[in-house]
Amino acid sequence: MARRHETQPLPTAALAVSSAAPAHLPAVRPVPDRPAVRYGPDPADVLPAQRGGDGRRGANAAAVLRTVLDHGPVARTTIARLSGLSPAAVSRQYLDLARLGLVHERPGAATGGAVGRPQVPVDIHTCGPLVGGVHLGVPFSTLCLVDLRGRTVAHEYLDGPGAGGRRSAGTLGALRERLPGFLAERAAGRPVLGVGAITGGWVDPSRGTVVRHTPLGWVDVPLRAELEGACGLPVLVDNHARAIAQSEILFGRPQARRSVVHLFVGSVVDAALGIAGVVHQGPRSAAGDVAHLPVADADAPCPCGRNGCLQAAASDEALGARAVAQGVLDRPDAFRLVELAAAGDEAADRLVRGRIRLVARAAALLLDVLNPDLVLVTEVSVLRHGHYLAALREEVLRHSRVCDDPERVAVSHAGERALQTAAGAAVLAPLYRDPLLFASRAGAVR
Repeated sequence: MARRHETQPLPTAALAVSSAAPAHLPAVRPVPDRPAVRYGPDPADVLPAQRGGDGRRGANAAAVLRTVLDHGPVARTTIARLSGLSPAAVSRQYLDLARLGLVHERPGAATGGAVGRPQVPVDIHTCGPLVGGVHLGVPFSTLCLVDLRGRTVAHEYLDGPGAGGRRSAGTLGALRERLPGFLAERAAGRPVLGVGAITGGWVDPSRGTVVRHTPLGWVDVPLRAELEGACGLPVLVDNHARAIAQSEILFGRPQARRSVVHLFVGSVVDAALGIAGVVHQGPRSAAGDVAHLPVADADAPCPCGRNGCLQAAASDEALGARAVAQGVLDRPDAFRLVELAAAGDEAADRLVRGRIRLVARAAALLLDVLNPDLVLVTEVSVLRHGHYLAALREEVLRHSRVCDDPERVAVSHAGERALQTAAGAAVLAPLYRDPLLFASRAGAVR
């Protein structure tokens, strides 16, 4: 299985964990008007070994860490004001978080007050610990490392098997073989707190199992156990639509913390709902299955026995098959079709816009039923090209009965890196909910 990798250049200081603050780190713009979120851990995304502990201390540490995430670099007095904690409590929590390598001081960003010494701001230690990520896909899978702000440090692609269950075991085997080396090579000595593994279909985080992934032919695959056995690190798994919604809540637009719906359209079509900072899982973590949502004016046969199901009509495989049938491509490849369309091929453009119309109808239905503050759509054409995003927004507004604001329909803040950030968010979400407990149990800096 071929692999390709890309590594973003890092400052030399980024290759080792240090309690000192690198003076050349870029300032991070504060995110305004962040709604409050719940800091307590969810049973679904906390490792079994992590349950228990000092709830108040963990909540205080989470309040400090989330304030630094949202507003850093930020003075401790400002952290106290924003979090509602006393200055003494902030100082105690800072020391704990700094010992774990999660935050550090930024002397180069110090600002002078009207009276007294300049205040040295605190920031997330983006040159400290890392989080590994895996996205298992049909055309290819991705390995990545992200920092504590969810930004990709390095990534590598592994060619996938395509659709079909008989070869899907090769996907997992290649990941098991490559993951330890990738983490060791790309982390370059920096601690890795854990690995987030995401994929489409029905994924049960509590059991660490892919219950069903139809294009890969997977049924009850113990993904967490397989990857933990390979890399020796804690692994948290989730559905990729839910993980992208979680990453938007953590690192993206403020309105996502109030309510967000995410529609993912690729080899698998699924969705996610987040309310008040919590992504809904449902019984047995089965929430988000919209693959068989009926689509008007679509008659594609579905393996379920019906015609016009959303996945059968709008998936990458369906789009690629239509392109081959119409002579636009010699083999099905949704990514290649989108680039042909963006380059001006009229036949390819018609096919891409036809799928956008199907996706928009599904997004408008979810918007009308749930009326979220934000609707995210992950689909290759709208991720890569602004004019297709504009076409999607226009179609959503045409079909929605409640939305008249095109800005409510968007793509992930991470753009084409959405799946990489989302894989990291599978680990970073519980870390930010209870950083002391998570980091100490997951093997952070000691």
